[in-house]
Amino acid sequence: MDTSRMTKKELDKDILFSQTIKAGHRIYYVDVKKNRKDDMYISITESKKLISGDTDMPQINFEKHKIFIYQEDFQKFRTCLKEVMEFIEQNQGERESREEKNGEIKIDLEF
Repeated sequence: MDTSRMTKKELDKDILFSQTIKAGHRIYYVDVKKNRKDDMYISITESKKLISGDTDMPQINFEKHKIFIYQEDFQKFRTCLKEVMEFIEQNQGERESREEKNGEIKIDLEF
């Protein structure tokens, strides 16, 4: 399927469940989707706003990165993330959640 010609609405119809994490200049989209075999998987997209050009005519672009996590890898991924987060907290300490400009608070992931 050629996704370059699909509208945003057509692309979003594949999303079964979605959560958004706003974190400074980045936004993370955590979506549940289904593949052609009807297997659900997690799609995580990092979207970062990039401003270039001069101050009179700035150009705004979004840099996006995606990863896909399939159900057979959930436990490994969960264990790995938990261990990595615990390592950082033990060696650097916990940090306060950032408050966003619009009053929303960053979501901390719990496993």
